[in-house]
Amino acid sequence: MLPHHIELLSPARDADIGIEAIHHGADAVYIGGPSFGARTSADNSVKEIGRLAKHAHRFGSRIFVTMNTILRDDELEPARKLAWQLYDAGVDALIIQDMGLLEIDLPPIQLHASTQTDIRTPEKARFLQDAGLNQIVLARELTLQQIADIRAATDPERCTLEFFIHGALCVAYSGQCFISHAHTGRSANRGDCSQACRLPYEVKDSQGRIVAHDKHVLSMKDNNQSDNLRALIDAGARSFKIEGRYKDMAYVKNITAHYRVLLDQILEDRPELARSSSGRCTFGFTPDPDQNFNREFTDYFVQGRQDDIGAFDTPKNPGRPIGYVTKVGPDCVELETDDAATVIHNGDGLCYLDLQKELTGLQINRAERLGPPGSPRWRVYPKDPIDTLKDLRKNTVVNRNRDMDWVRTLERKSAERRMGIWLRLDETPQGLSLTVTDEDGHSATAHLPCKLEAAKDPAQADAKLRESLARLGDTVFEPIDVALNLSGPRFVPASLLNPLRREAIEALEAARAAAWTRLPRAVPVEPPAPYPEDTLTYLANVFNHKARDFYAKHGVKVIAAAYESQEETGEVSLMITKHCVRFSLSLCPKQAKGVTGVQGTVKAEPMQLIHGNEKLTLRFDCKPCEMHVVGKMKPAVLKAGQTSPLTFYRTRPGTRAAA
Repeated sequence: MLPHHIELLSPARDADIGIEAIHHGADAVYIGGPSFGARTSADNSVKEIGRLAKHAHRFGSRIFVTMNTILRDDELEPARKLAWQLYDAGVDALIIQDMGLLEIDLPPIQLHASTQTDIRTPEKARFLQDAGLNQIVLARELTLQQIADIRAATDPERCTLEFFIHGALCVAYSGQCFISHAHTGRSANRGDCSQACRLPYEVKDSQGRIVAHDKHVLSMKDNNQSDNLRALIDAGARSFKIEGRYKDMAYVKNITAHYRVLLDQILEDRPELARSSSGRCTFGFTPDPDQNFNREFTDYFVQGRQDDIGAFDTPKNPGRPIGYVTKVGPDCVELETDDAATVIHNGDGLCYLDLQKELTGLQINRAERLGPPGSPRWRVYPKDPIDTLKDLRKNTVVNRNRDMDWVRTLERKSAERRMGIWLRLDETPQGLSLTVTDEDGHSATAHLPCKLEAAKDPAQADAKLRESLARLGDTVFEPIDVALNLSGPRFVPASLLNPLRREAIEALEAARAAAWTRLPRAVPVEPPAPYPEDTLTYLANVFNHKARDFYAKHGVKVIAAAYESQEETGEVSLMITKHCVRFSLSLCPKQAKGVTGVQGTVKAEPMQLIHGNEKLTLRFDCKPCEMHVVGKMKPAVLKAGQTSPLTFYRTRPGTRAAA
């Protein structure tokens, strides 16, 4: 990707969703292959990915495949074979976490460093660039200044910076969460996270006092950088990534379209920037991120630490407030909407918070407006019995988290993407030729041997020819201009002109396909760039001997095995996060500074998280402003045995958790 190109990168659970992402404006799509992608249940065959790649390349869009799990030694050869199969299928890049892949015989395909590689510093980013990664996915927790510092330390001609702009947030630094493996044996680094972060916890301080009860204190709101795109571009980000390889078609359509509109506005204002693919999109709906599942939105740390980044009451979708309850009947609920223009539909999903602040759902079987058209009063008949709807009473505020009218809109065809072309009809000694040239400069010509006739209606002849040639129908092209280079007004029957136009368009598609080239793979610097550290703990996720060889080649002296090798049997940091429970509960020592009567009384002492029989310790490292969730592997997980025992360290490095 060129340094002035802006890339909108959308997720795809399957090839059909990926194709719709392209239609709705994606410059690139990332998708899981048949294995080794860090999302179980989001796998796709090589054949399906090839189908998606072929369609994407029509528009100059790119397809990236996730191979971003850490690999055992016995998985390296299957991963190598898969990489070659994906390369042959036309895939443009592989997204990887395991550096062992750099030590095996991969095809000459671009490699992108997954967010799982935990890129937070200029030194780490520069190293990955020098090791041969074309694109690096930055940590979600970075500020604008930190992104700018990374851009200053790297070369935009050699390495593209990618940043998540929308979707669910992992509370941990990506690649730095081991709670799932410790408690269940399911590794987040191998695509099987149990999502302990979305559970409710009781929080106790060092004296055993309860400071939060039944709160989802590790659950983040969803990421939304809509207001920060210009600033992110100025900081050096060029690829803008939407999270969501588990998400449905409607989500991908809507969120891709939303950011396509925003980025196109920026590109119109900034002519020094350009799209990284071809064509323009038109939408049959107005994109709206609030319409899809979300836990409310945050821009996280991009503008610095914020007070309100957590979805502590519920990890579910609270929806939008639309009104309040006026009456609860034996089989129905009467509502008054805040806006008289609001229409409630059969099948809508409503919800409300009960007295314990738990989100309760209310699916509508039938909705009836009370009063004349435009009345804000409604009677709804829920799917479930009224007596099962806990704490539903008069004046309860009601939200809508599923709008069936919106759902139906996105179930239909909702976008078109077309590339502009110029058409020129020339008169030749043999008859006619039609030349079509697209906005990227590709050209094709079709010939029609025929005897030309003078037009009986010269005044209308040229207009009819132009109109006929401009009928591009269901093709991916739209006319910019139609030129006629004829010796005089001519009549050409549609039975001749239509096949000529079709032949020219097919030839143009073939010319575009023939012109498609792979982006070149980055070449590692020689001699190998030194890694920023000379010792790696389990936090580096080294799970095979090729990964060990990679780091040794780059100067690392002591290399511990990944947590999944199950050699860390004692208490260690099971999660490292920029989110701070103390800060969110207003118990941070820095918050107390300068507050009369409070300064000096609040200390960053450990806390405890409790969920049922699960107990975890929170330790606070105030200098970098980070929190460590500390615990140890469950006996049942240890008893299950090591999946890949590794002993390649020289001297056992310390793994003490942050104090």
